[in-house]
Amino acid sequence: MSFLDYLISVDARTALMGRMMQKLGVDRQLKVVPDYVAVTNRAVDRCRSCGHQDECSTWLNEHQQADDPPDYCRNRDLIARLQHAAGQR
Repeated sequence: MSFLDYLISVDARTALMGRMMQKLGVDRQLKVVPDYVAVTNRAVDRCRSCGHQDECSTWLNEHQQADDPPDYCRNRDLIARLQHAAGQR
């Protein structure tokens, strides 16, 4: 994998994470947690190391709105905590 391929892959996965957070209504909540930069960076790292990029993209395209991320989502616990903090759960 070339460095350019790596950068494209990272950007695509970061975009998927952003879409997932928006779809589940926690994107704003993520920005107000203590040390949100570090929390966001860890979430991006989990997303980058996921092997379900194609499935995730398909899932996001097929769901107009959702209460929970797919079972394979590596940020599932973070999303649940953010939903709880936002009063969605």
